[in-house]
Parts: sequence; C-alpha cells; structure tokens
Amino acid sequence: MKIGELSRRTGVPTRMLRYYEEQDLLHPERADNGYRSYDTSAVHRVQQIRGLLDSGLTTEIIRRILPFLSRPDQIHLHPECLTPETAALLRDEAERIHQRVECLARNRDAIYAYLAAVQPSEAEAAGAAPAPADDAPAATPRRSDGTSAAPAPAADPPR
Repeated sequence: MKIGELSRRTGVPTRMLRYYEEQDLLHPERADNGYRSYDTSAVHRVQQIRGLLDSGLTTEIIRRILPFLSRPDQIHLHPECLTPETAALLRDEAERIHQRVECLARNRDAIYAYLAAVQPSEAEAAGAAPAPADDAPAATPRRSDGTSAAPAPAADPPR
C-alpha cells in the first residue's frame, strides 16, 4: 500500500509517517518510481509506534525496543536483548514518567482544592477530596515541569 493508504488506515498523517521513517522506526520498500510501499504489517507497526509515543517514550527508546515487540499493547523485550545502555535508558524514562505522574497528581489536588474553596458543593459533587483544614498548608499549583504556577505576590499599591 502507498503512504496515503497507510495514513488513512492508521489515522497518522503522511508527514508523521515520513518522520517515523527518518527516525528508523518504519522501513518501507521503494517502488521503481521512488514511491514508498508498505505491506499490511505496517498498520500494526504504526499502531505500536503511536502507542509508545503516546505513553511518553522517546523515538530513541522506541527504536531500540521496537524489534522485540509482538503486539501494540505489549512489550516483550527479551532479557538477553536488553543491553545495559538500553536498561539505563528505560530506567531513566520510568523515573521521568514517575515525576510527571507526581506533578500531575499535585496539579489535580491543587485544582480540587481551588474548586472546593470557591464552589464547595460542586467540588463535592464531582468527587473531589474535602477541602483542607484551615491550618493545613495550601496546595501550590504546579506547571507541567514541576515549577510553581502560583501568582507572584501583588505589589503594594502606590500611596
């Protein structure tokens, strides 16, 4: 199949499919006229790539583990194929994901605390945790990189 058909079947734009090829993730055949030609297994492979990218893995890590994947929803990296370098990359990636999860949890808690403070009945109806006690420290909103998103203190008005 041509790249347009692969794009239609997977929902991945042709530009992105070319990028996957540049990153050595896809390996289409080339016809005499230079057109890319994909076999039907490319649909499955693109789904694997999309799933791994959506989970936050980098193309470098995906390139290393892709040859050992058998299904889009499973990673079966054979232990004898796991090099120390790839293991270190995977450990670093797991730690990065862990930090993102913690940051997201802090942001979620800050949003629920804000909602509970400004709209207590709606926040409770949405299943938010109860508002913190008055003596509990207030949650500080965080950006996705983990830094504080709290507004800067207001300057004293001119007198």
